[in-house]
Amino acid sequence: MPGWIEIAIRSFTLLIVLFFLTKWLGKKQISQLNIFEYISGIVLGGIVAIHSIDTEANIVYGLIAMFVWFIIPFAVEYFSLKSKSFRNFSQGRSTVFIQDGKIMEDNLKKEGYSTDDLLEKLRDNNVFLASDVEFAVLEPSGTLSVLPKKENQPLTAKDLGLKLAPEKEPQTVVMDGKVLLEPLANLSLNTNWLETELDKMNVSIENVFLGQADNNGQLTIDLYDDKIAVPSPTEAPLLLATMKKCQADLELFALATENEEVKRMYEENSKKMQQAVDKVMPYLKE
Repeated sequence: MPGWIEIAIRSFTLLIVLFFLTKWLGKKQISQLNIFEYISGIVLGGIVAIHSIDTEANIVYGLIAMFVWFIIPFAVEYFSLKSKSFRNFSQGRSTVFIQDGKIMEDNLKKEGYSTDDLLEKLRDNNVFLASDVEFAVLEPSGTLSVLPKKENQPLTAKDLGLKLAPEKEPQTVVMDGKVLLEPLANLSLNTNWLETELDKMNVSIENVFLGQADNNGQLTIDLYDDKIAVPSPTEAPLLLATMKKCQADLELFALATENEEVKRMYEENSKKMQQAVDKVMPYLKE
């Protein structure tokens, strides 16, 4: 067998094995690595590289070595889930860098961080003044978690005493010109609704590159042809405007009539409509 063919076969085989080993180790292995996962990742990559290009190396030995370096991190991860002390030993512990607005210089030195390193990490969290930080901790993965002081935190609806309607995540209902039935069902919608909404926009499903719907039943789309302008969804604002108009009309009717009984009827219905508007406002307001 020619050498280049053997190298190609060995590389492909080891790549497939490495793919499944990494997949079995979990998504954590490819996101935020702790010390042990970092080491095992480097070693596994080295084993694959060596046994891919060295045709004299026994590929079986390479597979055995990969299996060993798969079992060890897998076992460490398993025992880490069972024991907090073992997890602290294998993955490390968090280190507090700023507490109660005060920088912990001894902890910085312990982790080998300079003042410049700390400021760089703070800038990564969009914080440019250390005095703006109430608490900061270095995670075992190497990321710095930052809690700004209360006066430097952005306002939330809770701070303002506002009650907002619950909102579910939007669903992608059209992708690459094809309808996705499961996301539609998650929103309690169907293909008839989708076709109706696209008809309103004068668009066919085949021309839709991406279509997403929210829990209010509003559809937003992106077309293959970027030169075609697509109108923004207006269902919710129109419904709210219509309800407000009805309430205003009822008030006008009450003022226009001289019949006391009819006037009371218009006024009562106007109040009921206003109550309905107040209830649906969080759901329909843009």
